[in-house]
Amino acid sequence: MLTQRVEIDRTFAEAAGSGETLSVDQLVTFLQHQQREEAAGPALALSLIEHYEPSETAKAQRQMTKDGFLMYLLSADGSAFSLAHRRVYQDMGQPLSHYLVSSSHNTYLLEDQLAGPSSTEAYIRALCKGCRCLELDCWDGPNQEPIIYHGYTFTSKILFCDVLRAIRDYAFKASPYPVILSLENHCTLEQQRVMARHLHAILGPMLLNRPLDGVTNSLPSPEQLKGKILLKGKKLGGLLPPGGEGGPEATVVSDEDEAAVMEDEAVRSRVQHKPKEDKLRLAQELSDMVIYCKSVHFGGFSSPGTPGQAFYEMASFSENRALRLLQESGNGFVRHNVGHLSRIYPAGWRTDSSNYSPVEMWNGGCQIVALNFQTPGPEMDVYQGRFQDNGACGYVLKPAFLRDPNGTFNPRALAQGPWWARKRLNIRVISGQQLPKVNKNKNSIVDPKVTVEIHGVSRDVASRQTAVITNNGFNPWRDTEFAFEVVVPDLALIRFLVEDYDASSKNDFIGQSTIPLNSLKQGYRHVHLMSKNGDQHPSATLFVKISLQD
Repeated sequence: MLTQRVEIDRTFAEAAGSGETLSVDQLVTFLQHQQREEAAGPALALSLIEHYEPSETAKAQRQMTKDGFLMYLLSADGSAFSLAHRRVYQDMGQPLSHYLVSSSHNTYLLEDQLAGPSSTEAYIRALCKGCRCLELDCWDGPNQEPIIYHGYTFTSKILFCDVLRAIRDYAFKASPYPVILSLENHCTLEQQRVMARHLHAILGPMLLNRPLDGVTNSLPSPEQLKGKILLKGKKLGGLLPPGGEGGPEATVVSDEDEAAVMEDEAVRSRVQHKPKEDKLRLAQELSDMVIYCKSVHFGGFSSPGTPGQAFYEMASFSENRALRLLQESGNGFVRHNVGHLSRIYPAGWRTDSSNYSPVEMWNGGCQIVALNFQTPGPEMDVYQGRFQDNGACGYVLKPAFLRDPNGTFNPRALAQGPWWARKRLNIRVISGQQLPKVNKNKNSIVDPKVTVEIHGVSRDVASRQTAVITNNGFNPWRDTEFAFEVVVPDLALIRFLVEDYDASSKNDFIGQSTIPLNSLKQGYRHVHLMSKNGDQHPSATLFVKISLQD
């Protein structure tokens, strides 16, 4: 009963004609015409039979039975997410600014930003999810040991050295590519020197503390920085060590741009009514460890003939400021992001650690779009979907039109250009399988409905939903077809959302899966659903048929 799938029997019968099994030729035809497999041929067909056919007899006769066919469709080869994109397949030799980078905000928090616990566990979790940019909010602690917590709030405190040990042990478990530590430094000179000693002692050779040989006029690539940890923070002087510029310890504002300082002000006034802190000074030892990610105030986009930001300087923008810049000069922002890193972080009023949509920032070429990893929801779902691509290594190459220094792409004023490639996307939602109960009541049965959403440039954003199936989470049968038009496929993501419909209150989340359009496979596919926290549900799937045409 568990494995009986009427809709798959039907698909199998279409492929096998009157036969009980599929021959190699019939399987090749199915792979070509239905699944649109580029490598469809006898070799692929035989490898699928070898892999998924449970019957030794059928295997020996080079045939696939209905059971083998079901096993294939439920496997990674039959998944809606391209198997080829589950490994690193993109060019990793381009400058850092050409990639989107998986980045977390207030990484130390497990909950909200006013009273939640801080934990090294939060860093481990983010790193295991492929996150490559972590935030360390550093303050003076007792016994000359710097601590990390959300300043002026009641969040708990953790030792800077403990966080570094967790980072050292987990930095490269999920991905070999570089990790950026975004330092928000509020420490006195003495404790900054302690920070520098800890960084040196704990991270050792992992820490990049001088420019790579020959890489002194553009950002290095993720490939060149494999296994390295970079610091982002304030720096005295330029890329190469300064010649005694402004004395050994110049006065600088605490590490972040004005908007983050305003964020701290907002939190401070809400919590403790503390006076504004004095400007901080920067220890030379800490300054020298910042190489390719020097924090600077944003001074506007450079125009031809005026010296702009140096390639190793990066600015941070609050989400509101980034949206304003995209609105006022979308193409200027896109071009700026070809050669410079930009970091975006949530607005100061988000003390509940809620998130903004990262998609608009990515559309503008912003690389380090920091979200609260501790807060599940649609924004994190889309985030995880985007970074599931390229082997989930935390770096995704931006499309060519976002890497072109003379490009004319403007996400807020869409015109014709190389990015414009109109596609018709058809998605037939055929059935659901083993959708988990969300309500703890043991007699409750889910009433599932499916929403298919497109996230991308504003013109492509769309959402369609199926009817509700009552009292069936085991094998709800729908067969509903949706058609979408997508004009900038390189920036589009498809999100499949399954909810338990409730007439009297908010629908309960059952599962979801977000897939970049370029990683979406055509044909009969299973969409493997993720839980609210982004973990795979063991057997909850949607069975769909996907087609994509020019």
